[in-house]
Amino acid sequence: MSADPVFLWECRKPGAHPEPGGTVFALRCARATRAWLMLFDSPTDDRPREEIELDPIRHRREGIWQAWVPDVHHGALYAWRIEAPDWDASRWVLDPCASAIATGRRWGETRGLTPGRWPERGAAFPKCVVVDDSRYDWHGDAPLQRPLSDIVVYEAHLRGYTIHSSSGVVQPGTYAGFAEKIPWLLELGVTAVEFLPLHEFDEMEFYVENGARRHLRNFWGYSPLAWFAPNSRYAVGMEPGAPVGEFRDLVRALHAAGLEVWLDVVFNHTAEDGASGPVWSFKALDRELYYLRQPGDGGLADVTGCGNTVNANEPAVAELIVDCLRRWVRQFHVDGFRFDLAAALTRGPDGRPMGDPPLLARIAAEPALQHVKLVAEPWDASGLYQLGHFPGRRWLEWNGRFRDDVRRFWRGEPGTLGLLATRLAGSSDLFTGRPRGPLTSVNYIACHDGFTLADVVAYTRPRNEANGEGGRDGERHNHSFNCGVEGPTDDPAVLAFRRRQQKNLLATLLLAQGVPMLLAGDEFGRTQQGNNNAYAQDNGISWVDWSLADRNRDLLDWTRQLVRLRRRHRSLRRTRFLTGRSEAASPPDIEWFGPDGRPPDWDHGGALGFRLSGDPRCTGVREAEPDLLVLIAGRVGAVRFYPPHGPWRLELCSAEEPPAWDGAAVVLDGPAVAVWSGPVSDGSRSVTVNVDPASG
Repeated sequence: MSADPVFLWECRKPGAHPEPGGTVFALRCARATRAWLMLFDSPTDDRPREEIELDPIRHRREGIWQAWVPDVHHGALYAWRIEAPDWDASRWVLDPCASAIATGRRWGETRGLTPGRWPERGAAFPKCVVVDDSRYDWHGDAPLQRPLSDIVVYEAHLRGYTIHSSSGVVQPGTYAGFAEKIPWLLELGVTAVEFLPLHEFDEMEFYVENGARRHLRNFWGYSPLAWFAPNSRYAVGMEPGAPVGEFRDLVRALHAAGLEVWLDVVFNHTAEDGASGPVWSFKALDRELYYLRQPGDGGLADVTGCGNTVNANEPAVAELIVDCLRRWVRQFHVDGFRFDLAAALTRGPDGRPMGDPPLLARIAAEPALQHVKLVAEPWDASGLYQLGHFPGRRWLEWNGRFRDDVRRFWRGEPGTLGLLATRLAGSSDLFTGRPRGPLTSVNYIACHDGFTLADVVAYTRPRNEANGEGGRDGERHNHSFNCGVEGPTDDPAVLAFRRRQQKNLLATLLLAQGVPMLLAGDEFGRTQQGNNNAYAQDNGISWVDWSLADRNRDLLDWTRQLVRLRRRHRSLRRTRFLTGRSEAASPPDIEWFGPDGRPPDWDHGGALGFRLSGDPRCTGVREAEPDLLVLIAGRVGAVRFYPPHGPWRLELCSAEEPPAWDGAAVVLDGPAVAVWSGPVSDGSRSVTVNVDPASG
């Protein structure tokens, strides 16, 4: 039995804080009239081994219940009970600031769970874990702080990346299993891994929520149970606190290889769903504090499509979120964060967007976050779309316009040539005035939410029936194209066309100004069988099938070559927007031209060329580098280009045959992209553009 809890005059932050001789426990719950700390021996204990009642006079200050409990140390398991109005005091409550969670279950196990019923107490209720962060030796590791211009992001689901039998790893579906794939990432050339949510979430929520979908799993994890805790079922070890150490091991291994670690974080909603959903912590502790409310009936507001919306700009909640981010940086050495449905985080207590949201101001001012990459998904599920004007100047933004406009061009929509050039040039129409210029834009063709790259060129509509929502879910405006046949086919001509279009899309991504992001497996044609919303598919639909890497070797080699080309040429990784002007006797940073060598037909053209200067005055680095010549022919057949004089050396071409160049003109058989490198710029050249004599 532990000794009586000790009263603390100093108000501590919520959570469990181990100290010599014991642990300080603190829980924010101003509405509670009584509170009990429960201690357990095992994650599957049906009842606590000990229950410690805190005195409302001695152990409550400023709405926080707190006490120092002796003889409770690293690895101890705990949960809370509270007495409050309209609350059953027999139900258990998780600490929302728990550093780790223990369930006693492996991923997908149903042991102890009751179908159709959320656990309110007992063996199936998760237990919080006391974590002593000083016990881990980082061996000098620290966040990498790589320049943003060097970043190529790789978005991956930690479990889905290695759980397939073809992955060849020793510990599939785990932190350790992902670390085994680091050589692959290095060979590919990416520099940052962006993980789908790694915080604690309940993959079994459909099992206890809805009988019709009981066989499904919350695979993506956009349903946070505990913001501060790494997911326990991604760990190999079952002992309490194992995921903390194993995730740190993964971070250290990635950093040693020069790879940054970015986390997809979900602060816009929680796993507590709507009014009839489960209660884990916030609903019991103070739903009016933690959640936005609907005007009138006071129910939970929902701008996220997930049943609730976090009241992120309430001071105590904003402080909690910043504390969480600080922990992931200081105690896990995370390099960056991607904020899911970030527009929801700009809403005030009345649900309306705020011009200067306090949460974002707190994040910008936090010293621990000064060198961390911050990426916003600048929209929410209720129509608030802030792309190009997300509040705050530090933020990068997921550029959904890049995805849509590039897909539209390659599917052959008329009038999209100018849009393509704007996206290639860094989207100045969206991000002019931002400190990072074109590097504000996180460019992508495919991400976890939507079609994979292979499915973009194989399906015109989603195949989401497996999600159990009658095929009604998922994005309907995909700008995809099936290259002549819907879905799977054995037609070699269609397969070759799809392969070429995948290469064209990848080339556009990696030749564009901004920060490119690849979806894991797109480098070798991973398919989700047409499912563009595979959030619940813990199976072959979502898992990376590594056997495709051998079958699609040419696509893999193409991706690697593009990444290497981008790394070699600073002109592809500019920090300032392209202007096309000659300044201070320097050559133009970019020259656009149509097939005839004259200015492009932006409104009606289907082909485009551009020359990127490698002159130091254009690239901003000391050493000169070769110019790049890029020719793009859309779905307009063979195009005869008259590009600037060379000499030029062919680097890449997505067409099956290298383009024929007769010294004055080059024929590119579209749809295709071709890239040449030229002479090293010295700033003194004068550009001569060949013009087709037939054009006058």
